This record gives sequence, C-alpha cells and structure tokens, in this order.
Amino acid sequence: MIDLRPVGYVTGLLGAVLGAAMLLPLAVDLAEGNGHWPAFAQSAIMTVLTGGLVALACATGLHARMALQQSFLLATSVWLVLPLFGALPFVLGHTGARPVDAVFEAMSGLTTTGGTVFTGLDTMPRGLLLWRSMLQWFGGVGIIVVAMVFLPDLRVGGMQIFRSEAFDTGGKVLPRAAAIASRITGIYVALTGACALAYLGVGMSGFDAVNHAMTTLATGGFSTRDVSFAAFQGAPEYVSALFMLLASLPFVRYIQLTTGSAGPLWRDPQVRAFLATLAVLIALLFAYRVLARGDGAAHALRESVFNTTSIITGTGFASADYQLWGTFPVVLFFFIGLIGGCAGSTCCSVKIFRYQLLFASVMAQVRRIHSPSGVFVPRYDGQAVAAEVMSSVTSFFVLFVLSLGATAVLLTFTGLDFVTSISGAATAIANIGPGLGEIIGPSGNFAAINDAAKWILVVAMLLGRLELLVVLVLFLPRFWRG
Repeated sequence: MIDLRPVGYVTGLLGAVLGAAMLLPLAVDLAEGNGHWPAFAQSAIMTVLTGGLVALACATGLHARMALQQSFLLATSVWLVLPLFGALPFVLGHTGARPVDAVFEAMSGLTTTGGTVFTGLDTMPRGLLLWRSMLQWFGGVGIIVVAMVFLPDLRVGGMQIFRSEAFDTGGKVLPRAAAIASRITGIYVALTGACALAYLGVGMSGFDAVNHAMTTLATGGFSTRDVSFAAFQGAPEYVSALFMLLASLPFVRYIQLTTGSAGPLWRDPQVRAFLATLAVLIALLFAYRVLARGDGAAHALRESVFNTTSIITGTGFASADYQLWGTFPVVLFFFIGLIGGCAGSTCCSVKIFRYQLLFASVMAQVRRIHSPSGVFVPRYDGQAVAAEVMSSVTSFFVLFVLSLGATAVLLTFTGLDFVTSISGAATAIANIGPGLGEIIGPSGNFAAINDAAKWILVVAMLLGRLELLVVLVLFLPRFWRG
C-alpha cells in the first residue's frame, strides 16, 4: 500500500504557506479601508489551520527519498488541493462567487491559464486583484520546480532528457526540490522586481506594475483591468513582451548564468528554435498587418510583437481584439498557442523541444525510407535520442490531441457552439488564456458559459498544467497496486 504521509506533509505545508500569503492582500484591503479584509482573515485561518494540521499529522512519514507513486500523487495533489483553498477569498469576499466560479478562477490562476469569470475588475477591491496575481505568481514558480524535479524523474512526455540539467542527487526528490526551489525563487523574484520597475518606468501605476509583473513572469495573463493590456498600449507592450520572452526560457539556464556560465543558454537548441520561431511568426503577422490591411508600420509592429509573444508563451494578455484583424491572425494564434515556450520555464502547452524531437524522428524515418540499409537515429543537441524518450514524446502528442478533442466534444454536449468548444478546449489543455468567438474571445471572458462547461474546463486546466500523463496515470489500477 502506498504511504500517503509524505504526500500529505508536503501538500499540507504548502497549503499553510498559501494561507499565510493571504495576509498580504488582507493588509492591502485593511490599508485601503474598504472593509473587505475579513474575507482574507477567515480564509487564512481556515487554510493555515487545515494545512498545518495535515502536515503535523503526516510529519512522521517524511523521508528523504520518495517512491515513484508518491511523486505522481504529490505533483497532482498540490495542483488539486491548493486551488480549493485559493478559491476561498472569492467565495467569502467582494465577488461572493459561487463555488464553481471561485474554483475556476483559482485553478485558472494557479495553472497560469489566465481565463477569468470575473467582470468589473477596474472596481474590484485591490486585495482580490492582488490575490489573483499572487495565485498566478505562485503557480508559475511552482511549475518550474515540477518541470525540473518531478517530470524528468517520472519520465513524462520526454522530459527525462533534461534530467542531467538539474541537480543530480541520486533520486532524492525532496532535498533536490528544496535546492532547486530556493535558487529558482531568487531568480524569479529578481526578474519580477525588474519587470515591475520597468513597468513603472513606462508609466504604469505602482499597483498595476506589481500585479502585471507577477502575471507576466508567470506567463499567466491575469490583469487588473477588464480590457486587459488594452489599457496600457504603447511602451508597456514592449516591456511585457521582453519579460514574457525571458519567462519562456529555461530557468536552469539562469541558474547557470548566475555562476558565470553563459554558454549553455546560447547553445541550447530549444532556446534557439523558440527565438527563431517567434521571430518568424512576428514577421508574418507584421507583414500581414502592413501589406494586407494597410496598417501603420509602428502600430502594426508593436501589436504584432506583443500579441504574438503573449499567445505563443501562453500568457494570454491581449492589447486588442485580434479577431477583428481578419481570418489569418485568428487561425495563426489558435495554432501557435499549441506551441509553447521552453521546458523548465513558466510556459505551458506542448513545448518547443517536443516539436524538435518529433521533427527529428520524422526526418530519421524519411531517411530510412530513402536508404533502407542505412542506420538513422533521431538526434537532439548532437546526441542520439533514446527510444524511450521518443516513445514518451509520441505518446504525449497522441494524448494531447485526444484530450483536446475529447474536451471539445464534452463542451459541445453542454450546449456551447463549435468555435467556443474547440478554442475553449485548446485554451484549457494548453493553459493559454483567451479563446475565440464572441463569448470567450480576447474581448470576452468565461462568465457566460454554463456550470458544466466550467467544471470540464477546470479538469482540463489541471490535466494540461501537469502534462496529462501525471494525472491520468493515477487512474490505472496497477498504479495503486504499486
């Protein structure tokens, strides 16, 4: 039988930390004198007590080494439990949200999806706005740790090729997680601070700068305004694009940079491929805006850089309703949202390295067909790719497409139209943010969709953020037999 105490200990401890973090928006509302601080006080007490008691009850089972089953359970339980506690301020606070809406918002925050069910953000209490941003900020740094510690060891979706990139401690997951988390958090905080200062420098208010810095580095996309980044057009768009780009690069490379080793960043094949892909896509959209629509060059370049970067990184900020630009941008944005950034970043979706591996496998197969007697092996970064890795990547692609299709079908069963269903499924599975269509497009939100669809999307966001297999493996009977 699986010992659940290590899982309960870490999950409870993180819950208690989340509850303690509620004191910050509590202080903001208290300073504002708006009378909304009791919601955070109640939420903090319930969360800290529950998380603390669970951690204390499970402390006797904590070990330096975690079994494979325990790692799968831990990665899933954290993203399943924390959104439930993170939803409390939305239920008890100013929004008075129903459980389905509160859980949707919290799950969207912690998975850094960015879809929202709330309107009236411009007049919402600042404590709640800050809490939404904090949820995304926590989710962003959390998924980096998961991607660098758990996914390589769990052999999920080809992530095992990055095992040597992190700190090799012979499978001792918890000590390695602590070491990685401490170094990543320092870099994450520094980049967030730099982003906030840059936003201040281009005219944002202090509150807007801090909130958008958190959601930019998390590539989450929550905003303090109903119109998202359309309220900050101009220089802030370039600042945001820069930091979204930085957040989409592997954070292990930043750790290496802090030790004076810049070479690995420039030599990283996924970094080069991602930057080249982004540059080509921006150029395509810019050319379309200028040549096909006759837009001004400066205006077209700014919106092309910002919105393309936002969608491919899965951030989900929008500075304009790009559905009004014509069919080409809509189709382009739908597909580039399924690309994603680099592994080990705050980005979501498929990730650029999987496309590289898939392309390498296809090219190797083409060469085999052309020269049957030859030996052709897929290669990545100059090294032969193991069959196990290619099998994991192929399985991920198949499961990703099947999950997207199944989610879209389920959404149509709830009564949603085709465009809303397919784009809603894509935005949830890939954790992108805005969808397409009149309801959930860049100028809309998820408030109007029915409750059944919201619960489906909540599950899809969880599946997508944990790379599908981490969650689905829990449903195998043999997993529980150990």
